[in-house]
Amino acid sequence: MQIVTKLPRVGTTIFTVMSQLAAEHGAINLGQGFPDFSVPEFLVDAMARAAREGKNQYAPMSGIAALRQAIAEKTARCYGVAVDPDHEVTVTSGASEAIYAAIQAVVRAGEEVIVLDPCYDCYEPAIDLAGATALHIPLRPDDFSVDWQRVRDAVTPRTRMIMVNSPHNPSGAAFSTADLDALAGIVRDSAIVVLSDEVYEHIIFDGREHATVLRHPELRARSFVISSFGKTYHCTGWKVGYCIAPAALSTEFRKVHQYITFCTFNPAQWAFAEAIRQHPQHDQALPAFYQAKRDRFQALLKDSRFGLRPVAGSYFQLVDYSAISDRDDVAFCRWLVAEKGIAAIPLSPFYRQHPNTHVVRLCFAKSDETLAQAAAILCAI
Repeated sequence: MQIVTKLPRVGTTIFTVMSQLAAEHGAINLGQGFPDFSVPEFLVDAMARAAREGKNQYAPMSGIAALRQAIAEKTARCYGVAVDPDHEVTVTSGASEAIYAAIQAVVRAGEEVIVLDPCYDCYEPAIDLAGATALHIPLRPDDFSVDWQRVRDAVTPRTRMIMVNSPHNPSGAAFSTADLDALAGIVRDSAIVVLSDEVYEHIIFDGREHATVLRHPELRARSFVISSFGKTYHCTGWKVGYCIAPAALSTEFRKVHQYITFCTFNPAQWAFAEAIRQHPQHDQALPAFYQAKRDRFQALLKDSRFGLRPVAGSYFQLVDYSAISDRDDVAFCRWLVAEKGIAAIPLSPFYRQHPNTHVVRLCFAKSDETLAQAAAILCAI
């Protein structure tokens, strides 16, 4: 049998490759973006209690009412925005599922989706599977800001969606309100839908406020906004996220979602509902918690030969290795894990056309001990 692949440019993700290499070499894994410290005890206790109480069967397709209501309350608390928990909030099996469902819900064959490079690697395959075309607009290489004029110039009658991500993975850059205004100006008086990937919404530094699409009424009316409990509560393996969108978009979103996973892990939903209501201090403390890790990691690396890029949000530090090697970024990461015992992520898989910069991504969502061990090795290079 001959199989004609629907995803000819897709292989094993770089995250899987580098994590496998880290395991093979017994390396410190600063590649894949997951914490190596514990999930909050109150969350573990709440999930165990839900399981013991019998909340182990199918949840409602859109998410349990208690969690959708808690998400609405949290959105009001954090952003001053009222959302309808019944018609505008959908719980999903991770943010990646939400991104896929949103694209499949509204993007049709022959249409175009604008993405900003570097972008997370699940975006384009979902666009390809919709029969659409991804148009890649590069971010400015110096600070990973958006050239909004280039985005405007890329819009055609076939443009159906613009995808944005802030705080940004992999760069750590973050939107301002001026960015939201610029985006609104581009999509005004059009049928273009916005998908805003905001999974690092609570990991933002130096006194900044997260510039969420939800706070911009004009964008809110035409956007899917994706969030992740895994990032907020250090439990990426639980794979629970959610989508906030206007009722008309949520209706189409749920039509797709119900045939991908139908529903999401039930005990965890009850645990998150309890955590949001009883422990609001957790998400409020995240900026300071991760900023301390960012600052500690940067201080540990200041005497290294790596050049450190600014980090406004997320839990990733970009480092320039130009002073160390002229290898391409994939080859450098393979050398780094095999010879030095540190797993990093190259940036080239995040691009359609990589600018050949010598920059890789390190994750600092790690214990202080892990960061100190990794930094000692990196400083010795």
